Amino acid sequence: MNTNIIRQKYHIAAPRYTSYPTVPYWNEDNFNADEWCSAVVGSFDESNQKDGISLYIHLPFCESLCTYCGCNTRITKNHQVEKPYVDTLLKEWQLYLKQFKTKPLIRELHLGGGTPTFFNAQNLEFLIKGILKDAVVHKDAAFSFEAHPANTTTEHLITLNQLGFTRLSLGIQDFDPRVQLIINRVQTVEQVEQISRKARENGYKSLNYDLIYGLPHQSFSGLADTIEEVLRLRPDRIAFYSYAHVPWVKPGQRRYTESDLPAPESKEELYKLGRKLLKEGGYTEIGMDHFTLTTDSLYEADQKGSLHRNFMGYTDQYSRLTIGLGVSAISDSWNAFAQNVKTVETYTDMVNKGLFPVFKGHLLTETDLLIRKHILNIICRGYTSWTLAEEENEALAEGLIRMRWLAQDGLVFLSAGELRVTGFGKRFLRNICMTLDARLWEKQPEKQVFSMAD
Repeated sequence: MNTNIIRQKYHIAAPRYTSYPTVPYWNEDNFNADEWCSAVVGSFDESNQKDGISLYIHLPFCESLCTYCGCNTRITKNHQVEKPYVDTLLKEWQLYLKQFKTKPLIRELHLGGGTPTFFNAQNLEFLIKGILKDAVVHKDAAFSFEAHPANTTTEHLITLNQLGFTRLSLGIQDFDPRVQLIINRVQTVEQVEQISRKARENGYKSLNYDLIYGLPHQSFSGLADTIEEVLRLRPDRIAFYSYAHVPWVKPGQRRYTESDLPAPESKEELYKLGRKLLKEGGYTEIGMDHFTLTTDSLYEADQKGSLHRNFMGYTDQYSRLTIGLGVSAISDSWNAFAQNVKTVETYTDMVNKGLFPVFKGHLLTETDLLIRKHILNIICRGYTSWTLAEEENEALAEGLIRMRWLAQDGLVFLSAGELRVTGFGKRFLRNICMTLDARLWEKQPEKQVFSMAD
């Protein structure tokens, strides 16, 4: 088996599968705000009583644009936008609370962005207290937030920890000054070390660092130096992502061209170098793109077979109902998805009118739910199995026929009623899931909508 030829074969655009169906393949024809509200109410009682619900809050503001970023952001240095946006978030939350018969049990709460630490500590405190005053916090709740090392203060850390936050994610990407300059994401090792130390001193139990390979001007020596510093600082988790070059979606990436990016072969070698150094440094590879210490809860979830994946990525928490608040936030009732409008002005206007600020969504069919189950099993556990009755489903049956080609290439092991991802195949989880993606195969995109699976 020529592994280089196989890697080239599967170097194609593929979804990251934080949902199924993926957003470009949502069927919006039968979706509206009333259908979404009904789906939430139908999911709430079961979710709330059994596991609790998850909340994702999108805080879109940043003072400067990181050119690699694919998130929904609003660039401004005007901090007067903070309080009005927080007020709107709390109004949106009230729209959901009016649908619930009992107080929601919060199992997971995550602040994403944008840059959550763009907001001062007082406004974040006002937001979280406003969310929790009409809710109950689960005894095993996990509260986390994303932060920019250059603007996260001790006050941020203390205030949020007092409100229940024990997990912090820092966007590092690369410590190489040349890379930081071109991606406009500048922070020093000293800043990261200081924030990490203060976080641990103030009660944070899990620190995550985001790293990216394949960035413009990235070198092998620069990545090795970055990981050496990361290993010294010893975060509990590391997300080691492939850079997604999608300038047709994110014009900020046009600051550089493909000639500034590592060639596909070099990018693969960067990944192999990073993976090797992280594993030699005592980290265990979890799912796709993630590495953890054996003391971290994500590792424990992986060992127990309870690892889960949602729009926030991998998590050790499972909630059937996830509500996204804020601009562009995506919600999941398990049998339906909904996404909020993408501009602050439209979002504010709709919420102030008492309307759910959703603009598109998808109602999952029985086949969607079946495929979703198997994709989640594969991407979280590297294994799935099916019954004879499930195999009679046309979409699953066709996916399993396509899967035979991956078995021949050594990515999966197929036997009667089950599939296992091989050690070699772990590198191609996106491709394996894509093989079962009935919605994608039913309607091939006319243009590239996903980043490359590498």
